[in-house]
Amino acid sequence: MSRSRLARTLIIANPTSHSGRGAAGAETVRRVLETYDAATDGFDLRLTEAAGDATRMAAESADYDTVIALGGDGVIHEVVNGLMQVDASARPRLGVVPLGSGNDFARTLGLKANDPEASLAQLLAGSERVLDLGHVTSDACPEGVYFMETLSFGLDAAIAIDTTDRREAGTRQEGSGLFLTSSIKLVSKARKALACEAIIDGGEPLRLGTLIFAVQNGPTYGGGFRICPAAMPTDGRLDVCYNVRHPRVPHLLVLLGLARFGLHTRSAAIRLAQAREITLRFPEDEPPCQVDGEKLCGTSFAVRIEPRALRVIVPRGWSS
Repeated sequence: MSRSRLARTLIIANPTSHSGRGAAGAETVRRVLETYDAATDGFDLRLTEAAGDATRMAAESADYDTVIALGGDGVIHEVVNGLMQVDASARPRLGVVPLGSGNDFARTLGLKANDPEASLAQLLAGSERVLDLGHVTSDACPEGVYFMETLSFGLDAAIAIDTTDRREAGTRQEGSGLFLTSSIKLVSKARKALACEAIIDGGEPLRLGTLIFAVQNGPTYGGGFRICPAAMPTDGRLDVCYNVRHPRVPHLLVLLGLARFGLHTRSAAIRLAQAREITLRFPEDEPPCQVDGEKLCGTSFAVRIEPRALRVIVPRGWSS
């Protein structure tokens, strides 16, 4: 691991993140970097205006040494996918200034959330690690999408999509509280499991009645729910959590509460696994599916680990 020096830096910031506080966060980062000349060899700050802007900006970043994503998991997801379009020999490393509602990737990295000055200080004193990414394709998205934290199908994906819709509609709830209220609303309607055939690392097909099928590169989703507590973005594997029984609504609500602390894994209704490759087929209905909080369509999916895919700046003392 080398000491982090940001060198030539591009900051990609979502000014509307965290209920509009992204713009102020971007100005904080600008002020600090202008004051601290030793931090960079020059920097550019670009603000996104629409979905897809961060991906495009990151895809055009080969002339930089470091790309900093400022915002929530959505803009980080876009930046990661843009960086993966840059040839590996010229690909900048990623730094994150987390300013959002869930901040699950930042939680995995041990970064201070919603405090731009503090998280920027962590980057300036941090070190570089090479992290795994997940990748998923579907029959509706054959080009595929990278994910840095989470991919899920079924009820938990519906919850994640609902939280995104509610944030866009202006809810004041954030983080795990937002996830919890969406969960209670949707779990109370969970009457039908989705027919699913899953193959993990080429094994025998699992025929499931899927309520939850989560594939994690880091341990949490939904603003800190520890769905795969042992997941690490450096071990060359994806962690999987799925149901093998269809609990009644009261039991589902209990499992939801336990998942906040990773204790749902003790339930006989839940199975955990690790995998390098997963294929999923939903023969009857298109499932709710989310990748880092963004909706993904399709009925057939191929998921794989991309080991050691991206250089990322992590805080001093971070260990996965």
